[in-house]
Amino acid sequence: MTTLVESEEHKALREAVAAFASKHPRATRESDNRSFWQEAAKLGYIGVNLPEAHGGGGGGITELSLVLEEMGAAGNPLLMMIVSPAICGTVISRFGTEAQKREWLPALADGSRLMAFGITEPDAGSNSHRITTTARRDGTDWLLTGRKVFVSGVDIADATLVVGRTEDARTGKLKPCLFIVPRDAEGFRRRPIDMELNAVEKQFELVLDDVRLPAEALVGDEDAGLLQLFAGLNPERIMTAAFAIGMGRHALARAVEYARERTVWNAPIGSHQAIAHPLAQAHIDLELARLMMQKAAHLYDAGDDMGAGEAANMAKYAAAEACVKAVDQAVHTLGGNGLTREYGLASLVTAARVSRIAPVSREMILNYVSHQTLGLPKSY
Repeated sequence: MTTLVESEEHKALREAVAAFASKHPRATRESDNRSFWQEAAKLGYIGVNLPEAHGGGGGGITELSLVLEEMGAAGNPLLMMIVSPAICGTVISRFGTEAQKREWLPALADGSRLMAFGITEPDAGSNSHRITTTARRDGTDWLLTGRKVFVSGVDIADATLVVGRTEDARTGKLKPCLFIVPRDAEGFRRRPIDMELNAVEKQFELVLDDVRLPAEALVGDEDAGLLQLFAGLNPERIMTAAFAIGMGRHALARAVEYARERTVWNAPIGSHQAIAHPLAQAHIDLELARLMMQKAAHLYDAGDDMGAGEAANMAKYAAAEACVKAVDQAVHTLGGNGLTREYGLASLVTAARVSRIAPVSREMILNYVSHQTLGLPKSY
């Protein structure tokens, strides 16, 4: 059941993660990020959502999103938490074979291995039904061919969970399937994408040229299709909301601190409503977004995939909007100082906009709500 008040256990987890994350300087290099990841994993934070039987904490997306939010609020968000334990770990724990669970889940939980996720394609955009990466049988093996773009962390991941499509023998139509592709697989190439966004985790384009995979590389049932895919995409949206809320809270905290101390005309600027009210509005928006994120996480952990789908999309939308507004207002509150490296807010302007675009645009979320929730006719 979804509650509006967090349990004492969750409050204690928040406090512990906040204390841990605040002791680490903001990561500017991959080596710093990796060290932070490994320390967090030792404390059980990275694998908190994975099954206890396979080395995890036995929690759910509720706990994992809480961890990421507090890391973000401390200025130390880990982008790959959205990908490795939330998407890949969840899909493998729900649909993987026992062999796949034994091989991957303990390593994902203890931080010794990472997994990336490849779904977006150059010509498919937000339309997952147009994915052209295809898998065809060759004896007992699979041959995977296609391209992916904007895949995070491929250079530091041990494997990539790739969304391909196989042909349904009965209908001849293509259906989505998931494959674990090792980083050193022959025919599997990556190229870094030159991004203006200054982030530790890099973005890549992938080329799969008849990548030969054994039968056991397929995750789950090849006939399950969208069910397995959305088992990973709903946590992705929830975790993106957590990432955005944490970022917004971090920016807001810096602005509030500045507004308390910065004095002009013998009064702190925070005493003026023109400064105070927009910051208060930003706080309200972030809190409301968090409530929807918590609802989505609770629904997902309770096994309500349909209910979680609607709530996860709404949470991601609300969190992205709240984050962008909070970061913008924080920079505006600091004035020129908001653009200096000393205060660390200017880089968040670009990062905040990413939450509006990825992993699904706000326009596609509005499409989802208008079609699925309100029952309005499709425009496409």
